[in-house]
Amino acid sequence: MVRTEPYGDWPSPIDAALAASHDGRPDWVGFVGDEVWWTEPRPAEAGRRALVRRRSDGRSEPVLPAPWNVRSRVIEYGGRPWAGTEGPSGPLVVFCDFADQRLYGYEPDAPGAVPRALTPVSSVGGGLRWADPQIRVERGEVWCVLEEFTGEGPEELHRVLVAVPLDGSAADDRGALRELSDGRHRFVTSPQVSPDGRHAAWIGWDHPRMPWEGTELLVAEVTADGTFGTAQVVAGGPEESIAQADWGHDGTLLFASDRSGWWNLYRGELRPGHGEAPALHVTALCPRAEEFAGPLWTIGQRWFAPLENGTVAVVHGVGTTALGILDPETTDVVDVAGPWTAWSATLAAHGSRVVGTGASPRSAAEVVELDIRTGRARVIGAPHDDPVDPAYYPEPQLRTFSGPLGRDIHAHIYPPHNPGYRGPDNALPPYVVWAHGGPTGHAPLVLDLTVAYFTSRGIGVAEVNYGGSTGYGRAYRERLREQWGVVDVEDCAAVARALAEEGTADPDRLAIRGGSAGGWTAAASLATTDVYACGTIIYPVLDLETWATGTHDFESHYLESLIGPLAEVRGRYAERSPHTQAEHITAPFVLLQGLDDVVCPPSQCERFLARMAGRQVPHAYIAFEGEGHGFRRADTMIRALEAELSLYAQVFGLNPPGIARLELSK
Repeated sequence: MVRTEPYGDWPSPIDAALAASHDGRPDWVGFVGDEVWWTEPRPAEAGRRALVRRRSDGRSEPVLPAPWNVRSRVIEYGGRPWAGTEGPSGPLVVFCDFADQRLYGYEPDAPGAVPRALTPVSSVGGGLRWADPQIRVERGEVWCVLEEFTGEGPEELHRVLVAVPLDGSAADDRGALRELSDGRHRFVTSPQVSPDGRHAAWIGWDHPRMPWEGTELLVAEVTADGTFGTAQVVAGGPEESIAQADWGHDGTLLFASDRSGWWNLYRGELRPGHGEAPALHVTALCPRAEEFAGPLWTIGQRWFAPLENGTVAVVHGVGTTALGILDPETTDVVDVAGPWTAWSATLAAHGSRVVGTGASPRSAAEVVELDIRTGRARVIGAPHDDPVDPAYYPEPQLRTFSGPLGRDIHAHIYPPHNPGYRGPDNALPPYVVWAHGGPTGHAPLVLDLTVAYFTSRGIGVAEVNYGGSTGYGRAYRERLREQWGVVDVEDCAAVARALAEEGTADPDRLAIRGGSAGGWTAAASLATTDVYACGTIIYPVLDLETWATGTHDFESHYLESLIGPLAEVRGRYAERSPHTQAEHITAPFVLLQGLDDVVCPPSQCERFLARMAGRQVPHAYIAFEGEGHGFRRADTMIRALEAELSLYAQVFGLNPPGIARLELSK
């Protein structure tokens, strides 16, 4: 029997604890010999990332016990934190531990083995950090990206490619680290070495560009003694984003570039150029109006993986993504059969096997293996296990709305859904508009129990891939150029209004929420529109000028493209900042912040709240000890989610069972 109850009051088996326990996804897949390894979230273990191996008999087990936390802090968002190979006594793994950011070597199958430090600790600034290790057994080294702080300021650092001895001789000696690159670029990815060992390729870029705006592909000769010759730029530039580079088994250089307006895959053959500099003869492998890569937010992301038979495993699509096998000779792509609609930027290949992580609207992210000989794909790790009856899962609708000037706006709409309840015939449900982070990000079409937490109670969710989002080509994401706080706000409001006008959502019970850049959009929306009755603002950007000078190095010049050069348009920074527009905010809100956040420091929240003081706007501020940019601990996520629901209950007049009342100040 289906009962009729007010929207928002429906009982649901999906509580905050359940949603928190399923937060995060497996990542950084790789092969160690014939075994598949990956990292996996552990919200109940202080939010650590566990390194997991799948043994040949099919058993999966953690490689390291708590509190080992396999996670890098390079560019604060991190990067691939481990690499492994098969050694004489079993697996040899090199990993970065989050606590001290040192690289460690470990042979888990060796009797009495314990992780041993390979790199020293630095007392300067953020110390020494490492990302995307590449084990070079023949040289007794691991090659990777080093981020080294030279002072206490967030921009007092440099990044360089470094060789770390595997014997531990550099554990207490910075001088034993061997620098490989010349440091000409502010940011670099790890070196990929050609099959014959004679060349290394990597990507570099500099302020003020972000990697999705313009990068350069560099190639250097690797000499017999393991040093690099002079690096040559062979592709890329200020208006071309190269997101990944790797070598095919035939010695050609493969790379993903958006030179056509879409991240497509190209093959380059090194040929002698003028003088000694090599030239790259480039061929497009599969020219299509779709993406074969994405924004390089973390070092070591991989959207394609070359295979021994000459084909290439690729993650590709428009909006949603598929895993396919590209035949460069025919340009055909054969996609994997299965339910997965979102594949992460982590791929690995070994023989005829390809491994990645895929998710769908009915399943969370899981580790999937494809055998290219049979075309069969199967889940081999972190398998989705329905924690509740799938009848409670939301049922998404892929929609394209019309925004200002007739521009398309892509969104995923999740109507209220509960198998035991329906809303009254004469009522419309409340809706929450979700603005993703980045803002150069994307809301994937996947099962998210946080979405289900709301929809199963009778509250709709609209995930908006506003202008600036990735997945729809360069022109779509460049809509946000100098328009942050305008286009994102307008697009979210256009979707909210459209849902109200078509009779899908209650126009008087609309909310907006977002984290990081999405938190900015949520706060800016409350300050500049009258669409929303309340909002949830999570570790946000609130004051553009102080954020530009106080955030971490990676994004410290991001606003030059999102807003404009500060020296030229300083007034624009103030006009769009929720901090300076606080007097226009009249809707209640909850503000959630991690106290260890160096990307969006809590001081911004404190100054913003000082401007709100005495304005009689109901609000709550909850700050979490031990949390940075992105909540990882189960107890944090539980409290944050319940506080958010309590806000909506008070503003929308709901009575969700079992939710403690959040005290709102004025």
